[in-house]
Amino acid sequence: MTQARNVLGEELEICCSSPVTGYYRDGFCNTGGMDFGQHVICAQVTAEFLEFTKSRGNDLSTPVLEYQFPGLKQGDRWCLCAARWEEALEAGVAPPVILSATHSRALEVVSLDDLKKHALN
Repeated sequence: MTQARNVLGEELEICCSSPVTGYYRDGFCNTGGMDFGQHVICAQVTAEFLEFTKSRGNDLSTPVLEYQFPGLKQGDRWCLCAARWEEALEAGVAPPVILSATHSRALEVVSLDDLKKHALN
């Protein structure tokens, strides 16, 4: 099996293990055939982004205990859907990204230039 690559062409690094993120809940922004949302952008969420995504029907700040989801707060890192991040970018509330932990498949939806403009690293 080939090692996943990040948007810089390097080995994909972990996004976050507390809270545990990723489509596969392994801390990485990996993706696969069942990940229809493409949870591939590692972002450090902001209060503005959390409010924005909640207004779009995806409340990431409220805990959902039956799924062991603690709810996110400003400063947490999380694997976001590429399309939602792009939507937030267009609305002016895109959270900063961690390029080394953002999967290369993000480039199917967003540009590397936009990601770099919002990079933490």
